[in-house]
Amino acid sequence: MKLPKVSAVLAAAALAPTVLFPSMASAAEQPKPTGVSGPDTASDAAADHDSAQEAQDRAEVQRILANKESGPGVREAAQKALDGTAADLRHFLEVELPNRREHDDRVKVAQILSAGGPAVQKAANAAFGGTHEDILKFLKEGQYTARAEDDDRAEVQRILADKASGPGVREAAQKALDGTAADLRHFLEVELAEQRQIDNRVKVAQIFSTGGPAVQKAARAALNGTYEDILKFLKEGQYTARAEDDDRAEVQRILADKASGPGVREAAQKALDGTAADLRHFLEVELAKQREDDDRVEVSKLMSSGGPAVKKAANAALDGTYADILKFLKEGQYTARAEDEANAAAAAKPTPPAQTQNTGTGQDQSTGQAVQAANVVSTTGSVSAPVTTTGTTAATSGQLAATGVDDGLGWEAGGAAAAVAAGAALVAASRRRRSAES
Repeated sequence: MKLPKVSAVLAAAALAPTVLFPSMASAAEQPKPTGVSGPDTASDAAADHDSAQEAQDRAEVQRILANKESGPGVREAAQKALDGTAADLRHFLEVELPNRREHDDRVKVAQILSAGGPAVQKAANAAFGGTHEDILKFLKEGQYTARAEDDDRAEVQRILADKASGPGVREAAQKALDGTAADLRHFLEVELAEQRQIDNRVKVAQIFSTGGPAVQKAARAALNGTYEDILKFLKEGQYTARAEDDDRAEVQRILADKASGPGVREAAQKALDGTAADLRHFLEVELAKQREDDDRVEVSKLMSSGGPAVKKAANAALDGTYADILKFLKEGQYTARAEDEANAAAAAKPTPPAQTQNTGTGQDQSTGQAVQAANVVSTTGSVSAPVTTTGTTAATSGQLAATGVDDGLGWEAGGAAAAVAAGAALVAASRRRRSAES
């Protein structure tokens, strides 16, 4: 039968551990040989852990050293730790790093305080009086908030000092400076634009009240327009309009000037009736041309009515340049006119006769001339009676008298009398001849 065989197998399986395990246990319980040891796995694991920790610490210290935010104190201690042992690295990370960081952060706050404005200095001093958390909060946020306040204050002060700022802007700016950081910000973001617009409109109104026609017209258009129109008028329009008013005033002055000629007057009036461009064109182009034309006409008039010297000088000026024309009108005409007057005066003055020598008796030869002309025939053919004088010759009304001595008339009067007498004698003789022939 098969049953006994199966039981034998099971019995063997049951007895096997009893046979095997005692032998193993006895082997384990046997003493080991003296001087022989197995591998120390615990020591190797500890050594590996220390090596890995050192590598990790070294990497962390190197990272801190490379960080731009690390301060000088942290850098110095980190470098010292890198040059030391694993214990130095661990001591730096666990002890020195927090102390060094706080010290460097306080140095940063001190530097910011020294260069900051009033708000920054106030916030920095408050941080110094607190914990390291307060220091960190100032460095992360507080300094920027305080700096913005200082920047706002500086900007408001600049606006207040600007001469271009109007009264409304100045008043609001001063009020903001006397307030809080929020007041400064509100002024810059809201009030400034509003006050500037009001002040600029007031400026335009003031310019309108004192300006000329063109300025008033442009100012009125700006006031009736947008704020952009106001700004454009203040920046450009007022000056363009003022130039037009100045040009108009200058043209009016030229028109009222008595020295302006007809051509200038006509062109000036035409410009006044035109645009701003017409006024400018007249002053820059037409005025000089019309003045030259009028001056040439004036020289022509003087030449036509003047004497020989004036005609000659005027003709030379007309043949020359405009500078010659101006010189003639300013000086030349007067010099030439004086020359003409002198020549006319010389021509109107009688030419004195040649003087004669006295005779030994002291009598003037005019006496002999008077005696020769004694028989003067009148217009009716009669002969006048001879007149005899002793040393002098007397003349009736209409006749000249000459003395034998120099009594004030001199040789001129005697010569003239002789010439008249001789002429009269010639006339009488001629008439007698014609009467005899008839």
